Amino acid sequence: MPISRRFVLPSPTVHNGNNQVLKTPLYNFHVQYGAKMVDFSGWEMPLLYTGIVDEHLYTRQAASLFDISHMGRIEMRGPGSDDLLERVCTRRIADMHVGQSRYCHICNEQGGIIDDVIISRFDDHCLVVCNGGNRLTVKEWLSSHATGQVRITDTTESTLMIALQGPDTMSFIRRITHDELGDIKRYHFSSGELMGMPYTVFRCGYTGEDGVEVILPAMAGQLLGGFLAQGVTDNRFKPAGLGARDTLRLEAAMPLYGHELHTQVDSISAGMAWCVDLEKDFIGVEAIRAIARKGPNIRLVGLRIEGRRIARPNAVVFDGNQKVGEITSGTFSPTLQHCIALAYVRCDYSTVGQKLAVEISGKRTEAVIVQLPFYKRPKQDAKP
Repeated sequence: MPISRRFVLPSPTVHNGNNQVLKTPLYNFHVQYGAKMVDFSGWEMPLLYTGIVDEHLYTRQAASLFDISHMGRIEMRGPGSDDLLERVCTRRIADMHVGQSRYCHICNEQGGIIDDVIISRFDDHCLVVCNGGNRLTVKEWLSSHATGQVRITDTTESTLMIALQGPDTMSFIRRITHDELGDIKRYHFSSGELMGMPYTVFRCGYTGEDGVEVILPAMAGQLLGGFLAQGVTDNRFKPAGLGARDTLRLEAAMPLYGHELHTQVDSISAGMAWCVDLEKDFIGVEAIRAIARKGPNIRLVGLRIEGRRIARPNAVVFDGNQKVGEITSGTFSPTLQHCIALAYVRCDYSTVGQKLAVEISGKRTEAVIVQLPFYKRPKQDAKP
């Protein structure tokens, strides 16, 4: 079945900020392996190589390589950096130790989510990794609230970022680093130099599998491309594109900005109260405290949908003839072999086991709310 009928790559809500489409430092590697390239967040990115389903299943079974150089990378240095991050982030930052990463939201005054980010503490700076389409927005938000001698530097185009994801990832990392990086804890990282080039290896990801994300200088692209090509030749991993990345994250119920997360929704309604510290002050906290006291009006839920027709974003969710919600993301799950979707529904219709219906192509299709995540690897770590 044609890709466009089975899988739709989510569109970013914000472009890179100019008319130039950027190429990642691994562009030649993607072309070498026959990737179908698309414009995503202002970057030419691989949508797929051999096929979304093949790449998805290989990630679940072994290990796959993803180019994620389109993700924003913003460094913050100088006195006042911690105070700024405490003010704009929903979780505490000042108590983080060097080598630790932490997922959180950046909100506006109304509690709406500007972006979901990962903050990492180095010995002389903090790194903010944000969504590619929101890079300029996040940088401008940080700059507009900075005081003192905070220095904000966008290093996205001067670096590259890759992810290796899947159950075989850590054994491969241990083999090539002689166990040096094999014992990094989840949501921690290690930095060093290789042949005079700085690197950082983070143990995290966006697939529901164990894995790492690596940042290197952009100039390392050609050298890294050769190394990765050898890894593919040796069957240590295979390349995967944005299509598989999306179906993988959806199975793991990981939210996508512009779909599950946006400025018209708050962290509590999104089911992510765990990444909000209501005891500290941050931009938007009063609005979120009010939602926590009263309870949200809507809630993000997971749906198992009958049949093989995919529920697209904005498809209406019904109870009888009453509209009770909307789909945010949907796909046919390659792992589970049935259709799944995330949706915001009214709280009084959000209980696991609740039977509903989704309007797909003008017809009602039966659905039921199920426990999230849809897929969980055998050993699940604590919250990031």
